[in-house]
Amino acid sequence: MDRRCRNDPPLESICAVNARQMQRSFLNQASSSAFTSAAWWQSGVIYQIYPRSFQDSNGDGIGDLNGIAARLDYLKDLGVDAIWISPIFPSPMADFGYDVSDYCGIDPMFGTMDDFDRLLVAVHRAGLKLLLDFVPNHTSDLHPWFLESRSCRTNPRRDWYIWRDPAPGGGPPNNWLSEFGGPAWTLDETTGQYYYHAYLKEQPDLNWRNAGVSAAMLDVLRFWFERGVDGFRVDAIHHLFEDIGLRSNPHDPDWREGMSPARRLIRRYTMDQPEVHDAIAAMRRVAEEFGGRLLVGESSLPIDRLMAYYGTNLSGFQLPFNFHLINTAWRTEAIAGLIQSYEAALPARAWPNWVLGNHDRSRVASRIGREQARVAAMLLLTLRGTPTIYQGEELGMLDVTIPPELVQDPWEKNVPGIGLGRDPERTPMPWSGAIHGGFTTATPWLPVDTVTMPNVERQQSDPASFLSLYRALLRLRRSEPALSIGSYREIARTDAVLAYERQHSGNCLQIVLNLSATPQRLPDAVTDGRLLLSTTRRKTERPPRAHLEANQGIILATEFGQARHDQARSNR
Repeated sequence: MDRRCRNDPPLESICAVNARQMQRSFLNQASSSAFTSAAWWQSGVIYQIYPRSFQDSNGDGIGDLNGIAARLDYLKDLGVDAIWISPIFPSPMADFGYDVSDYCGIDPMFGTMDDFDRLLVAVHRAGLKLLLDFVPNHTSDLHPWFLESRSCRTNPRRDWYIWRDPAPGGGPPNNWLSEFGGPAWTLDETTGQYYYHAYLKEQPDLNWRNAGVSAAMLDVLRFWFERGVDGFRVDAIHHLFEDIGLRSNPHDPDWREGMSPARRLIRRYTMDQPEVHDAIAAMRRVAEEFGGRLLVGESSLPIDRLMAYYGTNLSGFQLPFNFHLINTAWRTEAIAGLIQSYEAALPARAWPNWVLGNHDRSRVASRIGREQARVAAMLLLTLRGTPTIYQGEELGMLDVTIPPELVQDPWEKNVPGIGLGRDPERTPMPWSGAIHGGFTTATPWLPVDTVTMPNVERQQSDPASFLSLYRALLRLRRSEPALSIGSYREIARTDAVLAYERQHSGNCLQIVLNLSATPQRLPDAVTDGRLLLSTTRRKTERPPRAHLEANQGIILATEFGQARHDQARSNR
């Protein structure tokens, strides 16, 4: 039915571990066994598509739904399990779709609802899942709800947004700052009150304390679930509620010039408020109405606070996004410490997840270099939990320098010159060496670097390419339950090398990563085993026993898992 929105125990370790590590490994193994026949997303891999930049099908310089459909064979061959599409709803595009004016439609820029329905059928026919972006924190200032809300103080939808009188003596009600620069309050001259916006002034925040708002937004989820969508990535969930008393945020003594102006304040009263968990529980109940559809929450929080977003007894997100790998220094001690802290913090039966890049953060190859980006790919796809790949990471894409006259991102326009702009990581996918990288026949909305940027066509048949590495990693992950649902245990770390093992049902694989640009000795804890995959070798061959190459990651099948791996290969 097409409904509209309301109101429109593990094997013995090869190295000694302390009692806590042993207990944690046992819990991981027990949880992994329970997930063997569980939901698809626990063993799956999610691929993020930024639709403006994936593939243009109609020659207007902007990617669209039919472009995504035309590239489904590529995604299936890559080996991912689901695609998540950033916002495609009607929008004035002040923030490129994150300012929604109709939650139950498709923006003509991307196509029609018929195009979407055909894409959804094609995605499912290809054996993939489709996730959409849900933007519950704010609407466009041109959404009919907000137009009614600002029409007069007595309008029934006035309380659907956050309106307040000026402070005594005039000016905004408090000191809250917009994430995109400037005050988070804008005065509406017609009604004489300020409205709150955590982001642009064109993105007024909804008031989720209003029952009508929550009911209408939950119906948005139902609308798309009834169409067959497999889940949602929920945007900016930690901003959903603000302090009811509107207390001013404290100043951050660690803020320095060159940092985001919004970080002048500690966001104590504008994010991660207690009521957010009731709202998430309501969203989860809707997802359970449809057989447990997937909800992934965008919540950029410290690990201890992030854990609350799992909820209890089906009350939270299945996957609160874990962005900590993006922010962690690319050093063995830091990465190993992060993994250990994150695993130890997970609630019972919670499933981990990992993210290396997205449309808001500089590309991994630009952050740590293209050689180490190959090692990072192996890390992402061999850690315990669900990984998310951002489009183009499988090519080793780099950030593209955007000339000032071509800047599109409103954040960069509001706060220029300090590196906050997100355009460099949002540039179009380079499919070939053709003009504009085969992305479009017109001028692309952001420039394509066809000179230095790798492209799909060039990498398809190169066994040493980034694309070939990602495909090999994803094939191995799919064929080896130890990688997709097995337990995790660190077995060694040095200044430059991190080694860990993944185990499942008697199968044991070891992953050894050289996080440096110099050759390193293999740690003594690493056992003899068959080399299944290397980030630097074209053939499956035995590595030098004592050394790792510079920038090399390897996956070894130990004696416990060799017979299992050989049997799997004979069955393929």
